Amino acid sequence: MPQRVPVVENILSANDRLALENRARLDAAGVFAINIMASPGAGKTSLIEHTVRGLTGKLRLGMINGDIATSLDADRARAAGAAAVQINTGGDCHLDAVMVQSALAQLDLSALDLLIVENVGNLVCPASFQLGTHKSVLVASIPEGDDKPYKYPGMYRGVDAVVINKIDLLPYVPFRMDYFKQGIAALNPGVTQFELSCRTGEGLPAWLAWLEAQVREYRQAR
Repeated sequence: MPQRVPVVENILSANDRLALENRARLDAAGVFAINIMASPGAGKTSLIEHTVRGLTGKLRLGMINGDIATSLDADRARAAGAAAVQINTGGDCHLDAVMVQSALAQLDLSALDLLIVENVGNLVCPASFQLGTHKSVLVASIPEGDDKPYKYPGMYRGVDAVVINKIDLLPYVPFRMDYFKQGIAALNPGVTQFELSCRTGEGLPAWLAWLEAQVREYRQAR
């Protein structure tokens, strides 16, 4: 009987090699890239819209959007002012390095400072596939519940920042922030966290300042 585990390992190994090629391409162009992941409806695209509008004039932004179907999210990013490329995965629950490599070829990287990759809405598959980005960000939201770090440890363990979105709903939704953060701390001690609301704008300045700092540090390290 075929061995499933070696096959999966080979797939991930091939993906990781391509991810390194993507990273080299980004570095050659001097573009800092982040991979934003979340469950459907957590607010990835809203956060990206606010990010593009908040950083326009300070940084040149591009976006790669991954979705099973439609170009709705990429259209929203373009409307906000970002150069955007849409990837329709045709049913796959995540982006992989091959898909991102194809999208990079459609962007003028010399005209960008920051590239935002919006992964497919999913709390399982995206954690396993490296894309070549420099940082990974997970967007969680209050309506999802405070148990998600405990139910999806792989996703929370491997990210560089966690954005807790929709905090304006805290008065109306049973959500234990301390319990939620305890789960994060157990999996990813010291990870950068942001509490914000894309609807009210609360907390967004700290997120934007962090992104600017990441790009600035990336440039200084080159």
